[in-house]
Amino acid sequence: MDYQIKNIKFLQSETDWRKCPKDKLPEFAFIGRSNVGKSSLINMLADNKSLAKTSSKPGKTQTINHFKVDSRWYLVDLPGYGYASISKTMREKWVKMIDNYLQHRKNLQLVFVLVDIRHEPQEIDIDFINKLGEKNMPFSLIFTKADKIGKTKGAVSVRNFCRKLMETWEDLPPFFVCSAVDSRGKADLLNYINQVNETYYNDEQNLNQE
Repeated sequence: MDYQIKNIKFLQSETDWRKCPKDKLPEFAFIGRSNVGKSSLINMLADNKSLAKTSSKPGKTQTINHFKVDSRWYLVDLPGYGYASISKTMREKWVKMIDNYLQHRKNLQLVFVLVDIRHEPQEIDIDFINKLGEKNMPFSLIFTKADKIGKTKGAVSVRNFCRKLMETWEDLPPFFVCSAVDSRGKADLLNYINQVNETYYNDEQNLNQE
């Protein structure tokens, strides 16, 4: 049976990773270039159109936002990288805030990097992914806005992006093709999160038994 989110609630917004929730629930962070459709995707996963704030203007998310899901894991909404209508000083603060979170948050299981399926591979996305590799940070890709492009063109776009990644990577990460409009990819993505959580809790149980 497909995993579905039964209960999700906003917990807190922070600019300092040290003030994030103290318990050890596994975390899944969502990040992408500004205006990639991150908030809409999160709302689709939660089946709640008003959970994460959406905007046609880039840079809406400016803090580390924790949502507690089924009292079992955290969904973390991170600020977008790249262009946003903010000052250079503020962008630099965002970069530092995100880097510190990714580097120090020990219960972070996976980073979902969102990529707009309509565009050719963007250097800013590739650079961010390569930085995750340098940090040995597990990640997966989510190609967003699949409803805005035909399946054939979408498949070509995904293939082109993967081909670009293979210039610097030996293996490709898991990836999902999603749409916040028609819920495409929702089941596969949530089942994948649930699978990672099952592994996490099984490992925790084994450690407690030793």
